[in-house]
Amino acid sequence: MTNLDGVFRREWGPAVAALARWSGDLTIAEDAVQEACAEALRSWPRDGVPDHPGGWLMTVARNRARDRLRRESVRPGKELAAVVDDIRARTDHCDPHPVRDDELRMMFTCAHPALDRQSQLALTLRLVSGLTVAEIARALLQADTAVGQRITRAKNKIRHANIPLRVPPVELLPQRTPHVLSCIYSVFTEGYWSTAGPSAIRDELCDEGIRLAGELCVLMPTELEAHALTALMLLHDARRLTRVDDAGALVSLEDQDRRRWDRGRITRGLDRLRQAQGSTGPYLPQAVIAALHATAPSWDQTDWRTICTAYDRLLQLTNSPVVRANRALAIGLRDGPDAGLAALEQVAHDPRLAHSSLVASVRADLLRRAGRPSEAVTWYRIALEAGGSEPGRAFLRRRIAECGG
Repeated sequence: MTNLDGVFRREWGPAVAALARWSGDLTIAEDAVQEACAEALRSWPRDGVPDHPGGWLMTVARNRARDRLRRESVRPGKELAAVVDDIRARTDHCDPHPVRDDELRMMFTCAHPALDRQSQLALTLRLVSGLTVAEIARALLQADTAVGQRITRAKNKIRHANIPLRVPPVELLPQRTPHVLSCIYSVFTEGYWSTAGPSAIRDELCDEGIRLAGELCVLMPTELEAHALTALMLLHDARRLTRVDDAGALVSLEDQDRRRWDRGRITRGLDRLRQAQGSTGPYLPQAVIAALHATAPSWDQTDWRTICTAYDRLLQLTNSPVVRANRALAIGLRDGPDAGLAALEQVAHDPRLAHSSLVASVRADLLRRAGRPSEAVTWYRIALEAGGSEPGRAFLRRRIAECGG
């Protein structure tokens, strides 16, 4: 039997986005697709997965949406039928706007300035990417309940303010583009560094993030940060197959077989990086870091000095605690573990990392490299308590064993 969860993950975003465009209502679209998935769980194990599961889900979801419109309407049947026909006429005609992808259309809708930044991101990750509330909470370093409430409020605001489910005029695209880029990267990140579940990597999310970034580059070919983000993801993704071994266990970058890295993706990533030159946003220095890793002949020959310089530039742009923690590790690899530990202290107590294992993991790794295994074990165990995907937890347990814990 096909992995139904994988099918639902892959088809969720396109189905919700297309149905939202068809119906004009986010809640109706999401609820209808959920009902279609529930119906699939009942019928597919018995009848088999259809040849085109996305089309099957879309057909069932659209029927559920029509049923709901009929139930909730107090209009006579003929008038309701006319309304539904009008919706179809408005949404099935050829759209002159250059956007070709319903999910990008949805992303720009969710990027409406009437919504606050965190609500924009949470809503997009839920409606476009189908991430659960728990997955979104981990990605945003927030509590599950807070994220759930934020998503509900955002949908209500879109409905009550009559925010149109469409791409804004061309002159308004630049102010919403940073949100769309952030959402695309969050989709890829959740796939490449899965925060929960049995797998370290979720291929469908990696592929989806790269696909959406490519669509955005087509839509906005002069947007340098779109090219920088695409470069960043391609250069990371070139290593995807070597990040786990045959048993599904995580393999550190230091121990990966560089001969198996996807040279085609590295070349494409470097081409995108050249197209991004001149960008003043945060994705360019991140892409530079990824390029330095992708082109280093070996771990020992990695250019940590330039990597630290790129992290310094990134901090000027973002002041992110995650960046500070990763920069501390890079400093430790450039100047020695003690220097890295000193840099880590600058971010160790940042409340934004309270629900993250990042600081504990970096501290443990630096202590291990400093030849202080018993202290490293303590911090690996603290990182283990923070949860994460099962392969990630298994990796920490291996490190604990290596340090004699």
